[in-house]
Amino acid sequence: MCDTLIATKLATTNGIAVFGKNSDRPPNEGQHLVHFPAADHTPGSKVKCTYIEIPQAAHTHAVFLSKPFWMWGAEMGANEHGLVIGNEAIYSKVPANKEPALLGMDMLRAALERAITPREAMQVIIELLEQFGQGGNCAAHGESMYYHNSFLIANADDAWVLETIDKQWAAKQVKDVYTISNCLTIGNQYDLSSENLVGFAKQKGVSKPQNELHLARDFNDFLYTNFGKGLTRRETTFSALDKQKGNVSIETMMSTLRHHNDENFDPRTSVADQDVCMHAGFGPVRISQSTASLVAYMDKSNPILFATGTSAPCTSLFKPFWLDSASFLTDEPAPTNLADSNSLFWSHERLHRAVLDNYHERLAAYAPERDEMEKRFITGALKLQSASAQERAEFSRACFAEGRTAEADWLKRVEAIPARKSILHSMAWNGFSQKAGLAVK
Repeated sequence: MCDTLIATKLATTNGIAVFGKNSDRPPNEGQHLVHFPAADHTPGSKVKCTYIEIPQAAHTHAVFLSKPFWMWGAEMGANEHGLVIGNEAIYSKVPANKEPALLGMDMLRAALERAITPREAMQVIIELLEQFGQGGNCAAHGESMYYHNSFLIANADDAWVLETIDKQWAAKQVKDVYTISNCLTIGNQYDLSSENLVGFAKQKGVSKPQNELHLARDFNDFLYTNFGKGLTRRETTFSALDKQKGNVSIETMMSTLRHHNDENFDPRTSVADQDVCMHAGFGPVRISQSTASLVAYMDKSNPILFATGTSAPCTSLFKPFWLDSASFLTDEPAPTNLADSNSLFWSHERLHRAVLDNYHERLAAYAPERDEMEKRFITGALKLQSASAQERAEFSRACFAEGRTAEADWLKRVEAIPARKSILHSMAWNGFSQKAGLAVK
């Protein structure tokens, strides 16, 4: 379960496009921020993706990725040419392929490494989709998820949504604002499609012969699309951007990713609510957690990436990065599905999971300071747009370190406030923490 958003240059305050995504994954699946430099590769060589090998490109671009630790691909990311992509799980009346193939996250990374423009990225994904197919378990370590994929692909000047079912696809160019979630959003008006899309729909019996193909109506399944609240979350994010069309900013995007349906939201009180800022909980519906978030300020001259690398944007801090000065992330320890004391993801989990036990009081203990720090990071990053890569690297590294230090202090404050646990919610999170080997006070 995820949500991906774009406000093109026609919809923002200053004519610079802004992209955002929440990656919703199993609560114990460590996600981390990584940087891979550009590279040249031996002709005829192959690259091992999560499950299968594919031909390697002669050259791969430098990329910044937010990725689950165990897979080759990524949930979201950007490359050195200002291209950004986020993907979504799609549940269709046509069952997803369970045999090992390419994950949507694999195709996302491959497109970032091989393409410069959104149209080129779409072509990379389409060619890989049609040649190798999509499929395989999209989770690991005792979890299982099988799904099709949609993608939001953008740069400073252009944006496209690409939605797929098996090896079939349709694509639509975005004019101003668009959002995708865990549902098909393209109806009967799309700009490009696979040659056999209509025939495929009729063959599978999802489209009546006398009706014009409507991708969302004909292919969306009932169970996962509705119980996962994909349609509702998509309506929420689209409405938020549409109402602020012409005034969307970095802060707007961050606020939308932190959205809860109720201003008195409490993660302990429901077994069915699934918000844009998603919190796992008790029962079979609330199984996903926003485990990382990304906002991209797509300045054509020098895009800035604001990433959390941590769970629940409402409890997290966005930190600034640039593609040409993020190599220090290589030295950061990668998380796994087991708790550790070194990685950014698991260090924050102690804070995140503690906040859940008395959400309003504990979050209030540090949120104002977090907001001021984040505002300072944004202002500082914007002022450094014309600075040298070394200056920006020093600033980014300093923000990263300051955030780590601050979160350690915030945890002490939070733990000094009494917990107010509920039985079902505590059962769920005690189970998650026990599996990860994490003790939370």
